[in-house]
Amino acid sequence: MVRQTRLAGESAEYLEAREELRLAEIALMRHREEVAAQRRALPAGPPVDDYVFTEGPADLDAGDTPVREVALSELFTAADRPLLVYHFMYGKLQSDPCPMCTLWIDGFNGIAHHVARNADFVVAAAADPPTLRQHARNRGWHRLRLLSCGDSTFKYDLGSEDEDGGQDSTISVFTRDGDGTVRHFYSAHPRMADDIDERGIDLLAPVWHLLDLTPQGRGDWYPSLDH
Repeated sequence: MVRQTRLAGESAEYLEAREELRLAEIALMRHREEVAAQRRALPAGPPVDDYVFTEGPADLDAGDTPVREVALSELFTAADRPLLVYHFMYGKLQSDPCPMCTLWIDGFNGIAHHVARNADFVVAAAADPPTLRQHARNRGWHRLRLLSCGDSTFKYDLGSEDEDGGQDSTISVFTRDGDGTVRHFYSAHPRMADDIDERGIDLLAPVWHLLDLTPQGRGDWYPSLDH
């Protein structure tokens, strides 16, 4: 048995249950590592179109012009770096920014400079640049690269938009070959199965994991744009 604390008064029942939980947590950790290894071992994905995005100035407080076009292949800062794209549910039928996506992106903004040491990371939305950037200013997203893709089929092709313009949150990973070919490596969506509607990308948000440590768990809590 490995004691996690030095507190007096812990009952034998508590210590036994805590040990069982520790072993279960170890098994879960090892299984997560096995799944991550399986993900890394995916064969080469298909080449994709060099989608064109639009973005405003790098400085979020510098206004919204000029707006420039940037291709997917140009989002890679080095040949050996992967590119992560978070698909933000905002734009077209999603007339208001998604509170859940906003929660996630709040967190991404805080760690973007750490991720940048190993990978390129951008946020893409169907919303036009001024609309997207205004929400970003409201949230203080000064460390993120924000792209609009409402005029391309990028979100539709990657499964984060339907034919009617309905939006979904998604994380996609791309790689670039030595000859410049961009390939899709991996995408994950909230829906994993008919009975798993919103858990597919939980690992991207530490809020859930902190709440899961509490006696009440996450319950039916849902984020709000007011916070």
